[in-house]
Amino acid sequence: MITITDLSARIAGRLLLDHASVSLPTGTKAGLVGRNGAGKSTLFRVITGDMASESGSVSLPKNARIGQVAQEAPGTEDALIEIVLAADKERTALLAEAETASDPNRIAEIQMRLVDIDAHSAEARAASILAGLGFDAEAQRRPASSFSGGWRMRVALAAVLFSEPDLLLLDEPTNYLDLEGTLWLEDYIRRYPHTVVIISHDRDLLNNAVNAIVHLDQKKLTFYRGGYDSFERQKAEADELQMKAKAKNDAARKHLQSFIDRFRAKATKARQAQSRIKALERMGTVAAVIEDHVAPITFPEPDKQPSSPIVAIDKGAVGYEPGKPILKNISLRIDNDDRIALLGSNGNGKSTFAKFISGRLEAQSGNLKVAPNLKIGFFAQHQLDDLIPTQSAVDHVRRLMPEQPEAKVRARVAQMGLATEKMDTPAKDLSGGEKARLLMGLAAFHAPNLLILDEPTNHLDIDSRRALIEALNDYNGAVILISHDRHLIEATVDRLWLVNNGTVAPFDGDLEEYRSIIVASSKKKDDRPQGGAEEQASKSDQRKANAEKRASLAPLKKKITDLETMTAKLEKLIQALDAELADPALYEKSPAKAAEKAKQRSDAAQKLSECEEQWLELSTQYEEAMAG
Repeated sequence: MITITDLSARIAGRLLLDHASVSLPTGTKAGLVGRNGAGKSTLFRVITGDMASESGSVSLPKNARIGQVAQEAPGTEDALIEIVLAADKERTALLAEAETASDPNRIAEIQMRLVDIDAHSAEARAASILAGLGFDAEAQRRPASSFSGGWRMRVALAAVLFSEPDLLLLDEPTNYLDLEGTLWLEDYIRRYPHTVVIISHDRDLLNNAVNAIVHLDQKKLTFYRGGYDSFERQKAEADELQMKAKAKNDAARKHLQSFIDRFRAKATKARQAQSRIKALERMGTVAAVIEDHVAPITFPEPDKQPSSPIVAIDKGAVGYEPGKPILKNISLRIDNDDRIALLGSNGNGKSTFAKFISGRLEAQSGNLKVAPNLKIGFFAQHQLDDLIPTQSAVDHVRRLMPEQPEAKVRARVAQMGLATEKMDTPAKDLSGGEKARLLMGLAAFHAPNLLILDEPTNHLDIDSRRALIEALNDYNGAVILISHDRHLIEATVDRLWLVNNGTVAPFDGDLEEYRSIIVASSKKKDDRPQGGAEEQASKSDQRKANAEKRASLAPLKKKITDLETMTAKLEKLIQALDAELADPALYEKSPAKAAEKAKQRSDAAQKLSECEEQWLELSTQYEEAMAG
């Protein structure tokens, strides 16, 4: 059990957590969500002890090991596999001691402990994790210094996963992953045997890999059962109930205050006025629901859309060195209303293809025809570094509108979704999401006919991603999208192209079919035991075995279902009691009944907490049994 009690924390004088409390049962897979800047990463720093809290406490099980991805990616000459293996410090220390130990008893203890921690399979497990994150056997033997920063961050992620801490803290782990790596990580987190808290804005990851959501909002922490979609429904229902309760509370307070104001000075009514003053004090107030509105993202409409095809490739080949094409035998066309997502592992050439059709790379062979006067907008995450650090958003836009008055320049910046108070902030001081909005606005500044977006969501929170979906769906030009965010792909594109085996070709299936292929492929690479003889069974035998497994787990599944039903009933009971307790007339007419209702509410809340904890425990048992 992880218990956070009355936690308060500040950064640079700004209060981010104010007496926040939450409890996570052991084995919980929780998504930590909240607006950018709300304090999610700060909470991680307090949990790990890297930052002191202002008040409150974080309670962890005794000797619990906490793991998180290193902030600096490894860049040594050590091979990737060695870096990952070294993350298990106990195994590394035992192996080193075994080389020099001379006491027979100590040698026996070392060997027994190595057996206990499954040290003999360590290299296979490390290789499996690296393979899942995109490193083949050859790459695993190469030095870390030979990889770019993004790939090194994958190594850092592999290392913390291999160390298998009791509490795994992951802060936006998919930012350096492609779709394939994201799908693998989703499956890995779901099967992880210990507690996980993950900061992420990937809706699919939060729906498929976690069984709880912790929402950081208004400096408080709130626990919700289920994935992100369930959280959104529960929060919407709670907000609606709170708004109704507030309206009722405000009306009751207004009525009482009116009586007090009218009769306070009259001797004959003094006692009644005093009684109502006390009732008003007991009643308290219901907090308003505070909604943070996200600025929309807008892409200007093209003045005139060329006739199709706007891009036509015939047996094209492209690369960075003459005679060494990365991609070849490409024969495709892009029409003026196409919405295309590029699939394929990082390193297969998705960004190379995007640069090719945008004119940033020339064809080494074959033909590339582009419609006359075609305007192309290109956004890529690495271009964030191209922003001039000391210049503001207004400065960047003014260079593109030198003859326009200041009001029009600022209006154009506002269309990019940057708040007025951020318009004059130097680019180096903008958040990642604000930089991304600015860069997307600059990429689409001249109303392109074709918009190419290479990983546009890495620094956007969920609400900003929703704004991007709406902007793309409102945009009339063609779109080429590279993203690991499945929700974005499914909501905006209608064609899939696969970049694989040195070429680009249409993928006939949908994203779910592609996911199934990737998950099946990653499981084949997984060296962990999967059931012995069961692996060799025929499909018929496998289906039979799965059916038998489900049958044997049916009693456990029924308990989980019963708990879900009980939880729903308790939540409705608490809502009904809250509505009754918000009525001031209850306290005036029947104080005893009010006290009874308050006790019922307290008992129901206690029972709800017990049900939720038991549900999480049984759900974890069921998931592990089904995955075993």
